[in-house]
Amino acid sequence: MHNIVVSGYYGSKNGGDEAMLAAMIEILSELDPQLNITVISANPEDTRKRHGVEAVSWLDLPEIFCALKRADLLISGGGSLLQNVTSGRSLYYYMGIICLAHMLGTRVMLYAQGIGPIYGTIARRVMSWLGNHVDVITVRDHGSLEELESLRIHSPHIECTADPVLAINPVSHEAGRRILFKYHADDALPLVGISVREWKGWNHYKEVLAGVADAIVKELGARVVFLPMQYPEDVRVAEAIAEMAGEECTVLEDEYTTSELLSLVGCMDLMVSIRLHALIFAGVMGVPMIGVSYDPKVERFMDSIGDRIAGGLEDITVEGLMEEVRRKWDGKEAFRQQNAALLSELRRLAARNAELAMDAMGNTPHGT
Repeated sequence: MHNIVVSGYYGSKNGGDEAMLAAMIEILSELDPQLNITVISANPEDTRKRHGVEAVSWLDLPEIFCALKRADLLISGGGSLLQNVTSGRSLYYYMGIICLAHMLGTRVMLYAQGIGPIYGTIARRVMSWLGNHVDVITVRDHGSLEELESLRIHSPHIECTADPVLAINPVSHEAGRRILFKYHADDALPLVGISVREWKGWNHYKEVLAGVADAIVKELGARVVFLPMQYPEDVRVAEAIAEMAGEECTVLEDEYTTSELLSLVGCMDLMVSIRLHALIFAGVMGVPMIGVSYDPKVERFMDSIGDRIAGGLEDITVEGLMEEVRRKWDGKEAFRQQNAALLSELRRLAARNAELAMDAMGNTPHGT
């Protein structure tokens, strides 16, 4: 039996990251049904219950040490772990886990990572050294490949694949419809989903989204539904935006599973999102999407499907965002077909991550 330890932003009630973990577990277990997976988690109990795997606390260094010592492979990822835009401390934490695995002789894979941006001479030097001492690297976009090149990371096997969530299977709309019924949002109106996040305490983009929500209701005759990807933080932001809006909006206030979020997104006619994984969910469920960027990873994903962002949080305008809404609304079917063709290749690349993880472990379990 092989043992894998997974290190990432898990157990923090982030819908996108939990979806990544669910997708990774699903495809890895299909390739090796006997695989034993242990996740380093901010909430081990929730991770065990939600995903049916072993879990240790991200602060319990003795347990992490023991898990890594008996592991055949450390998977660092997926997601944007190795960057210091959203947090400087987390970069050093994830690099520390990689370094510990290396010291213990455990193989390491950077799994579908969104690399960078990494700022600061020390951080870049440490990342360069570590990156050249892991066993395999897959990145989810070409921007991350460029970041690896700028860090002079060349030694491991490196491939550009795709976000793990793109390998997840679509779900039925039934669960989403039940949730919308609970919120009295199951009428005959078309639905436009909006996924938001807090960012640096800024208010400008919230005012813009409130104005866009009003315009969508008035111009398109649609219902606006705010979907929380990070619970409960996204609910608070959505409620603040809904209060700014003049027209009635629906704010979903509960925490949802990966399957429920996918189902909800699938019920939408259009998805507008700051959150990367709400956009990826839209891709999986065949829903036209509009990305608003707070981080290069959003632009990188939209570029990977041959599309563009509507703007960044700093400079987005009601007029600019509504222009993109109209463009996608008027060409919904064409965008669905275009995205479906591109995403079929991304699904294959997402599955490639797990194949390379199996190759990285070799055929002999650790310690035998």
